[in-house]
Amino acid sequence: MIDYIIVGSGLAGIAFAETALQNNKSVFVFDNQSHNSSSVAAGLYNPVILKRFSGLQFALEHLEIMNQLYDGIEQKLNRQFRFPMPLLRRFASVEEQNNWFQASDNPLMKPFLSTNLKSEQFAGLSSPFGFGEVNHTGYVLTKELLVSYRSFLQEIDSYSNEMFDYDVLQLNASHVTYKTISARHIVFAEGFGIHANPFFRYLPLNGTKGELLIIHASDLKLDQLVNAGVFFIPLGNGFFKVGATYNWSDKTETISDEGKAELVKRISEVLECDFKVVEQFAGVRPTTRDRKPIIGKNARFHNMYVLNGLGTRGVMLAPAMAKHLYDLIETGEPLPKDIDIARFSDSYPSQDGI
Repeated sequence: MIDYIIVGSGLAGIAFAETALQNNKSVFVFDNQSHNSSSVAAGLYNPVILKRFSGLQFALEHLEIMNQLYDGIEQKLNRQFRFPMPLLRRFASVEEQNNWFQASDNPLMKPFLSTNLKSEQFAGLSSPFGFGEVNHTGYVLTKELLVSYRSFLQEIDSYSNEMFDYDVLQLNASHVTYKTISARHIVFAEGFGIHANPFFRYLPLNGTKGELLIIHASDLKLDQLVNAGVFFIPLGNGFFKVGATYNWSDKTETISDEGKAELVKRISEVLECDFKVVEQFAGVRPTTRDRKPIIGKNARFHNMYVLNGLGTRGVMLAPAMAKHLYDLIETGEPLPKDIDIARFSDSYPSQDGI
């Protein structure tokens, strides 16, 4: 008997696995990686909504939990995945500069928005109105993190690269059994794959397709994170990760000409140098109608839980949401109401939910 079966090894799944392991619990993870939004994610973490210069609720708390969890993974795997780095927000007008100063006066925003505007110029990037600097930001090499963590789980005989068969799952009063593995609890962290899950597919996970590019621009002398309508992540040697699009109707993970054209247009509007598209990626983010995570216990099966709906901020939210769920299971600490799946009780099927 182990403690947890976890279905899904994206950011949510590995965050819960690592949280459990750090608390001396045993886990086994199933995932065939059929939904890869975490693998193709940009990896940025940022506590500010840059369109409105407003903060995210509990941002400092979430950042602290995030840093602790990724620090633990890096020490365990002896490799760096997280790169703290200020994010520069390019201003498009004097009005945006004024809005920035107004927002920085808000006590909740003081830890994040610097009042010292950056006037430095970067060759190849148009910036006539300068930049605002956001603190407590950076990026995570998400694909490398996920691949390395799955390898670690395989080494400790706690991972299977297979599609989970819901029909094989046996539910008992005190535990669950899947094939030869019995566990006290099962956690589904499948991202957009939740739509195939008979126990939780009633949840309103909409999904938002996002596409991003790897470009090469040898004349773009940029060594910092920049948001200029699109974000730029410097990868070295003139390569940059750039994104992203938001498509609420297309639920496929196939790259599109439309997505590429949109990004090329937006890049061209801010760059003053030539660039070449090297690679294109697409994934469906697990987003919800109220833009909040969906976490909690199945209404019928008390050993069954869901960890999903992290949307565009999975890097930053996954560790904190995993901790919320772990504390619910192990200590009975109630979930914040705005992330608890109980808020969707009106959508729960009248039959068994399966």
